[in-house]
Amino acid sequence: MDGLLDQYPFDLSDEQIHKGIEAAKDEASKLKSDKEILKQLFNCIDLTSLNTEDSSDDIRDFVDKVNDLHEHFDFVPQVAAMCVHSVFSSVLKSGLKDATIGRAVVSAGFPSSQTYLDVKKLETQRAIDFGANEIDIVMSVGEFMEGNYEFVGEEINAIKGVMGDAHLKVILESGALKSAQEIWIASVIAMDYGADFIKTSTGKQQPAATFEAAFVMLNAIKKYHQATGKKIGFKPAGGISTAEDALVYYCLVKQICGDEWLNNKLFRIGASRLANNLLSDVAEIENGYRKEIKYF
Repeated sequence: MDGLLDQYPFDLSDEQIHKGIEAAKDEASKLKSDKEILKQLFNCIDLTSLNTEDSSDDIRDFVDKVNDLHEHFDFVPQVAAMCVHSVFSSVLKSGLKDATIGRAVVSAGFPSSQTYLDVKKLETQRAIDFGANEIDIVMSVGEFMEGNYEFVGEEINAIKGVMGDAHLKVILESGALKSAQEIWIASVIAMDYGADFIKTSTGKQQPAATFEAAFVMLNAIKKYHQATGKKIGFKPAGGISTAEDALVYYCLVKQICGDEWLNNKLFRIGASRLANNLLSDVAEIENGYRKEIKYF
């Protein structure tokens, strides 16, 4: 593990992080009326329902709204994926009509990750057996904070090992980590041990997604790509509800990783309220007047 971290030393200063975020905010402010970019953001959404009270009927209704999206709003592309609890994997599989929409579920003891590895692997395997093709897990944050980096990495790798061709998104729960350097280390470990995406947050803990965490994670993704040639995706999630915030993440991805990351194969936004707000924003640009849309 020391060799891995020596290969990817943390070298970002507070000033670099601050300047990078301010530059992204400046650029984002110029794009708020660019409907094509707003549509692109919509196409990068992992449309999420992770409520305690969710039921199969609720998720079926949710799926129906996605299926019928273009009957009501033909001016936006589809979302990238739907993200639900793992027990609803079969609902996504049987209900979604568009095969290009990812069937994403949270698994492996979400949101705390505080259970046995055998249970994490079994839950993940069951979710895939019932139709999931994207799995979002939380790294073992407590073990990470104790410095048990090998444990954290091997657990990620073991879960990835039962997933076949499904994509793995590893949630760092960046708001629980104590420093930018810890976010960097967690990013490197997750990527090297099997993550296809690294994700900021569960949304169940505050702070959730932050621009600071995004800046660090994206620079780790860039450095890892330069060293290995592997393109790892990035997913901010938790509290992202406005086009203004989503555009800052878009601009951070653009300035750090480049245009080739600006698609839903490598950039996702975990959100629920954001979808309605983007629908409203694009409709306002096209129609010339504001009307709040509450579809999802």
